[in-house]
Amino acid sequence: MGEQSVLGGFCVWLKKAKPFLAMVSLQFGYAGMYIITSVSLRKGMNHFVLAVYRHVFATLVIAPFALFLERKTRPKLTLPIFLRIMALAFLEPVLDQNLYYVGIKYTSATLASTTVNMLPAVTFILALIFRLEKVNLKKFRSLAKVIGTVITVMGAMIMTLYSGPIIHFIRSGGAIHHQSSTASVNTRHYFIGVLCLLGSICCWSGFFILQSFTLERYPAELSLTALVCLMGTVEGAIVSLIFERDMSAWKLGFNSRLLAASYTGVVCSGIAYYVQGVVIRERGPVFVTTFSPLCMIITATLGAIILSELVHLGSILGAIIIVIGLYTVVWGKSKDFKSIEELTLTGEKGNVQELPITNSDHGGTIDGPTRV
Repeated sequence: MGEQSVLGGFCVWLKKAKPFLAMVSLQFGYAGMYIITSVSLRKGMNHFVLAVYRHVFATLVIAPFALFLERKTRPKLTLPIFLRIMALAFLEPVLDQNLYYVGIKYTSATLASTTVNMLPAVTFILALIFRLEKVNLKKFRSLAKVIGTVITVMGAMIMTLYSGPIIHFIRSGGAIHHQSSTASVNTRHYFIGVLCLLGSICCWSGFFILQSFTLERYPAELSLTALVCLMGTVEGAIVSLIFERDMSAWKLGFNSRLLAASYTGVVCSGIAYYVQGVVIRERGPVFVTTFSPLCMIITATLGAIILSELVHLGSILGAIIIVIGLYTVVWGKSKDFKSIEELTLTGEKGNVQELPITNSDHGGTIDGPTRV
């Protein structure tokens, strides 16, 4: 009986921890993407071409699973849903990724990676606008989400504006060369680069918001992921052919280009879109984006080890503050989720402005209030 009780308790804990474990795992995946993509772009791969190949691989991997596993549960693909899928494909696979790469080119990799930490704040603001989040400053959990968002932004600002002395965790002979290369910034296009980075974050946040609305009418995460990747390939190819006329840029070999395209496609587009869709249906878009600052902390660690990147005191201080803000927002969201569960169990729907919550026991959803 004791062993069964422990096993049962562990299963309950694992079920509650799944969204957290899934999002933390994704941040490791995104960190790997940053390292691999940086190497590929430094060796001359075109970012338009990379974005297209990325979603070719994602489509090839995800589509078979979607066709087989959701063949009986897949909703009918109507014209309004298809138009939303086209918008999703344009927001993330085309606009977000290409704006981000252009931003890296015109500013610096450090600035580009720190701007990602603005994602939770931008998504939280958009979620408030579209009524996916409700803030009542009289309730401590709502206040925690607001304070946590502000703290996260403060941490990102410290990492961006303050460098401080170099912290030598790992000594490497290539560190001096990397310092000189990352410090150089194209001042003529710096302002354009900053605008591209901010535009990238807005597109990514918009993708999460639109994805949450689309899943309400098309609750098939695998099929939606496959369709977004497919349309992203088509739309991205059109954009790439407009801006890149050199056909030699499309050549792939058994090198960093193939690794970057396959890894980012399978892990960061196919798997990531699907996992994010599942978690968004359960916890909402703000919960998903709250974990994005962890990616920079992981990337900074991997960069120092693999690419001999330098770690400054400002990055460490900013990372600590970001973690505090991240924990604060996650705590507020967990209290929101617990409150919704209590209302569901008691049968009181109330006026809770949240996304539908997956009822895994019955395979359905608990619908929230209708939004026009």
